[in-house]
Amino acid sequence: MPRRMLVTRTSLPPSDFVTTTISPLAPAEFPDMPEIAGVRIATAEAGIKYKNRRDLLMAVLDEGSQVAGVFTKSRCPSAPVEWCRDSLPAGVARALVVNSGNANAFTGKKGQAATDITAKAAAQAAGCDPRNVFLASTGVIGEPLDAARFSGLLGKLAVDAKTGGWMDAAKAMMTTDTFPKGSTRTITIDGQDVTINGIAKGAGMIAPDMATMLCFVFTDGPIRADLLQLCLNRTIGASFNSITVDSDTSTSDTVLVFATGAAAKRGVRTVESKGDRRLRLFQAALGDVLGDLARQVVRDGEGASKFVTIDVEGAKSARSAKKIALSIANSPLVKTAIAGEDANWGRVVMAVGKAGEPADRDRLAIWFGDTRVAVDGERDPAYDEASASNYMRNSEVAIRVDLGLGSGRSRVWTCDLTRQYIAINADYRS
Repeated sequence: MPRRMLVTRTSLPPSDFVTTTISPLAPAEFPDMPEIAGVRIATAEAGIKYKNRRDLLMAVLDEGSQVAGVFTKSRCPSAPVEWCRDSLPAGVARALVVNSGNANAFTGKKGQAATDITAKAAAQAAGCDPRNVFLASTGVIGEPLDAARFSGLLGKLAVDAKTGGWMDAAKAMMTTDTFPKGSTRTITIDGQDVTINGIAKGAGMIAPDMATMLCFVFTDGPIRADLLQLCLNRTIGASFNSITVDSDTSTSDTVLVFATGAAAKRGVRTVESKGDRRLRLFQAALGDVLGDLARQVVRDGEGASKFVTIDVEGAKSARSAKKIALSIANSPLVKTAIAGEDANWGRVVMAVGKAGEPADRDRLAIWFGDTRVAVDGERDPAYDEASASNYMRNSEVAIRVDLGLGSGRSRVWTCDLTRQYIAINADYRS
């Protein structure tokens, strides 16, 4: 199947994007995502920062929709993050509004006013309380967001909103992303199909810290908000909290899951118990969607040319393994060696040692792919430089570390660090 171009950038001015090509690690095409009853979507060109492209998304949800969420742990969160945190305890959602081009972060009282204006306009359009509206913004930090420029569009968006339109929704959230990100799973509950659709954005300022960049998941499953939150809490660690592009955590990181409950009209009973096996089935499918989207974010890492999987095993604990894996994944020296296709296992040793976790040099073993490059505190006696170097030419690279101390293990995903990353971020506000 020929590769389908998902994003056209030639019409965008240089200040909007540095690159004009889709990531070489991108999926071949956007997935075929089914409609979800109870969710209607519309997008618009608000001209917040970008020209000739959609930069505003509104999702209207049926009455009775439940919501769960996780947000950045940054001590400098955006105004929309604070708005969502305040609204989340009620567990009720009727609308979602997302803009790109401006993060509405570090904008003081002006930022709070922008969220108020947006939420009130969306609430009037959707016929609900403003606290049932959830907001997200992504883009430049520190620039005031003029909500008046797009709040007037929300009434028409609510009227025009239709089921479907997932790729347009994903595109409307993009900043330095090179492709829209979507994922879907369908499971059978009480003899009926229950669908989970997710969209995400993110390419830079990506590091795991409760959530990463923006991700919105929708399902027609009838699941109470507290149980939806439980599923999200249980799946975020192995998905969005297990990726890193550049070790920087955004002020705007948000993951929200919305459940319309529309499947109840087809005979699916509401999930109301932690011990319900149907909840475990849903949780597994949600984890698949979040994991897929998280890995797509890494595949779109700014300037990335290689997708990297890092496995750490034999650690004292899973927590220790995770910290060591992230130490490797976030090391500029490791990432630039991968970019240069250099099988420099010495940099992996360095990253293990600096993590501050239990490690014994003389028990350490390291693999690049299937090739063991180091063992028992020194280079593997059978190490072959040509074989290792040849492996590093692959677009997907796997690094495995065995500490030989216990049963703790962890897997994280990252990408290489190239000159293009510097070009994108040096030019971002220009």
